[in-house]
Amino acid sequence: MPSATTTTRRAGQAPVRQARTPAPGLFLTLIAVCSAVTAANIYLAAPLLSLMADDFGSAPSAVAWIASVAQLGYAVGLLFFAPLGDSANRRRLVAGLTLVTTVALGASAAAPGATALAVAMFVASATTVIPQLLVPLVAERAPADRRARHVAAVIAGLFTGIVGARVLGGLAGQAFGWRWVFAGAALLTLVLGLATSLVLPSRRREGPLFAGLAALPSVLRHSPDLWRACLRQAGMFGAWSALWTALSLLLTGPAYGLSTATAGLFGLFGLTASAVAPLAGGFVDRFGAARVVRSAYLLAAVSVPLFWLGGHAPAALFAAAIAIHAALVASHVANQTLALTATSTPATANTAYVVAGFAGGAAASALGGAAFSHFGWSGVCAVAGLWLVLGWGLTSVRR
Repeated sequence: MPSATTTTRRAGQAPVRQARTPAPGLFLTLIAVCSAVTAANIYLAAPLLSLMADDFGSAPSAVAWIASVAQLGYAVGLLFFAPLGDSANRRRLVAGLTLVTTVALGASAAAPGATALAVAMFVASATTVIPQLLVPLVAERAPADRRARHVAAVIAGLFTGIVGARVLGGLAGQAFGWRWVFAGAALLTLVLGLATSLVLPSRRREGPLFAGLAALPSVLRHSPDLWRACLRQAGMFGAWSALWTALSLLLTGPAYGLSTATAGLFGLFGLTASAVAPLAGGFVDRFGAARVVRSAYLLAAVSVPLFWLGGHAPAALFAAAIAIHAALVASHVANQTLALTATSTPATANTAYVVAGFAGGAAASALGGAAFSHFGWSGVCAVAGLWLVLGWGLTSVRR
């Protein structure tokens, strides 16, 4: 019976054991599903804010900051863990991060108050960076003329997880309570994370363990394409985060008066992202990243006034949700493909790219929550528009 691993030997080196990877299609599917489950962890809090507020005896707007803490934790985790993809043993790294994430999600489920929940969510989000360890591997294994399509497959899985967090999280939270949502997420993360780690290459690469982290400033400084991709995705993701984080507050507030479960169903419009990702990958391979990003920004710019109208008009809100998800995923596929091919250290470049995006998302999410408390839904839309202007305006001048 063949073993699950193979052994290779290089001259002057000890044998290196590597996982026997499954067929390319199955391998890509497993990575996409794992990315969906782990990415969902970052957004579990968003559809459950009203339930958490009731449990903790506070107003929903008073716990909105927990969602931004999760995004900030993810950005911090990316900064420290994602660069290890260029030097560390991926199999062991993914397995270790999976175990820590599982424990942190369990602690979230048992949190006695908002502060304890925020701390546990920060840790869980910081260690659930597995998708961004896998994307560079997918890009490396893909044929050059289909690289964007393969990256898009993983991104489609990632956004499916985000939609699942909102839709299934809202339904399960309404039926069983928000604590059981975190407990279920812990179990799924454990199973999928460990299963994925078993099929990853086990060989450690050359170089110091934290060389990628130390090289980040230099990599950004010497790659204008990477710098531009980082800022543009920070602007796009920030606009989406501000709108999507505050959306549950709008839907469960006086304007719509929906239950948490019904508001969570609104996330089904996010399935647009999963459908658009493969198309965007094909467009990037055919027309180039710059043209796709430009089109995505135009679509996002149209969505902001639609969101503003959607404060009282459901049809406008539906159209805006579809448009912003399509814009976000198209921009993400194009910018991430560009980031992965801009330098000779894809994991380090991907770290800079995703950290920039989530830092922009966390900042906009926090500002959007504050804007909703002081200025209502119009304030949230203004924050989203500002982030789009900054993301495009700061990169429109050639360096």
